This record gives sequence, structure tokens and C-alpha cells, in this order.
Amino acid sequence: MIFSADQTLLLRALTPNDNPAIARVIRQVSAEYGLTADKGYTVADPNLDELYQLYSQPGHAYWVIEQDGKVVGGGGVAPLTCSEPDICELQKMYFLPSARGKGLAKKLALLAMDHAREHGFTRCYLETTAFLKEAIALYEHLGFEHIDGPLGCTGHVDCEVRMLKVL
Repeated sequence: MIFSADQTLLLRALTPNDNPAIARVIRQVSAEYGLTADKGYTVADPNLDELYQLYSQPGHAYWVIEQDGKVVGGGGVAPLTCSEPDICELQKMYFLPSARGKGLAKKLALLAMDHAREHGFTRCYLETTAFLKEAIALYEHLGFEHIDGPLGCTGHVDCEVRMLKVL
């Protein structure tokens, strides 16, 4: 559990009951940044309303941030599809404005990378967009390096920023 001066924040594993709440967060943040489904962003993923089922598979994990009992963010890690077996992908890192600027994304990303290492992954990939300057700065701070082209087959065709980190 993480405590802040004015509210209680909790980082915990995703549960089946969280599916609607985290899908709402992802849709709300996507709309805030203009990351629409027609451009191939996460909001278009067919499994968005069933994240618990997706992240219950081997090598997958997803965590949510609760603020005063309400899901306000989350992120996860999963094997990168259509890729080498040692590469995982940092996925679906979305936070409502009330959860930003508190170090939660960093804490969650570090947790995800620890999970990946424990499951035998040696590299972590991510895709994002240049609109998300704060996220890119965090990933660079965490040691992700920009790469020229996409890896795997994520389907996120408009995510023009691709990064990779050796775990």
C-alpha cells in the first residue's frame, strides 16, 4: 500500500471485478489525448473489456492503482506476440489525472519489469506515441532506448515511438 498526504493509494493485482473500471480509465485517458480506435491505439484492442482474462495467461501480469477505493490507473506486461520468446512488452499504462505525478507509473513499470525478469524475459519492448511526452521521459529515465522499427505484431500502427530495454 502506498500512502500520500491526502488520500490512500493502493497498487495491487488486477481482479475480474476490475475489468469495467480499468477499461473506463483506458478509454477516458485515450480520449483525453485523442488516441482513437480508428488509429489503432489500445482503445481499439478487442480484449479491452476482458483484461483480467488476458493477463491471467502465463507470463502475463497486470496491476491497478486504487485511489480511495476507485481504480484510477494501471499497467501490465505480457510476452510480445510474433517475436522472440525472451521479449516481453510493457502494456496498457494509463493513469487518470488524479494519479499522475506521484511516481506511480514508475513504481508500476519497475514491478512489471521485475515480474518479466522472474519469468525469463531478457528484453522489454514498448510502443507509445509522441503525444505522451511525460510517458516517454519516464521510459527514457528507466533505461528504455529508442529503436527504429516495430517489433512483434501489436497492431498499434500509429504508435510511432518504439523503445526497448535490456532487463
